[in-house]
Amino acid sequence: MKIFLATGNKHKIEEITAIFKNVKNIEILSIKDGIDIPEVVEDGDTFEANSAKKALEIAKYTGMITIADDSGLCVDALGGAPGVYSARYSGEHATDDSNNKKLIKELQGKENRKAHFVSVVTLGKPDGRSYSFRGEVPGEIIDEPRGDKGFGYDPHFFVAEYGKTLAEMPDVKNLISHRANALKKLEAELESILKD
Repeated sequence: MKIFLATGNKHKIEEITAIFKNVKNIEILSIKDGIDIPEVVEDGDTFEANSAKKALEIAKYTGMITIADDSGLCVDALGGAPGVYSARYSGEHATDDSNNKKLIKELQGKENRKAHFVSVVTLGKPDGRSYSFRGEVPGEIIDEPRGDKGFGYDPHFFVAEYGKTLAEMPDVKNLISHRANALKKLEAELESILKD
């Protein structure tokens, strides 16, 4: 069974492929396999809407079962921001660095640093059916970045249970992350979904 990952983000491709490596009879394909896909405009106001739109549009385009993810950081003191705008928080040409700088600036003077990462993973079929799964991981935002093994907001996302940021523990991240939690839910239902 071939399943296509609808993302251009090489970090997400590596992370999702690593999480799925023990699932039997599944071959994960991505743009790394030379399959070109169109840009999907993520204009939904929820992670669920963006994830489902991406999965279904790419499933129809490729004719393959497709997995898409929409994820982001939600910070309590910022009313849940950056949320669905996490990737472009600092503007149209945002980078991880510019997004992190804006985040820390917005949090200056705020005591509450609680936050959580959200991932909604959707499996879309070419016939238009979709199945979405939500995962979260709680943490808090620290001012000084720590670790160089993550991407996005990982160097500022501190997980108290481990005493480290996600960027300091990539192996653990693949077990506890928001994306891992969503993918575990999908994996548990995968067999019945593929038969459906």
